[in-house]
Amino acid sequence: MSNKRKVVDARQGDDGNISHIKLEGNQNFTRIERAIEMAEKGKLENVHIVNQQDGSQYLRTNPDGEIQNNLDTMAQE
Repeated sequence: MSNKRKVVDARQGDDGNISHIKLEGNQNFTRIERAIEMAEKGKLENVHIVNQQDGSQYLRTNPDGEIQNNLDTMAQE
């Protein structure tokens, strides 16, 4: 049995970037910085880290052909 957590919701900050995510089974949102740390340790199942040329990182959902489970879409609902 996998102990990885699934991202089920997201929030955008004032700048339009994803600032928080919600994990399945949680009531509260997790800051994106903490979520990136969790993804680096392999603790999240449906997202991966994207490393940008400027050294910054962000999360992206794993491709599956669905748009409703993309972080940007989750944050707008």
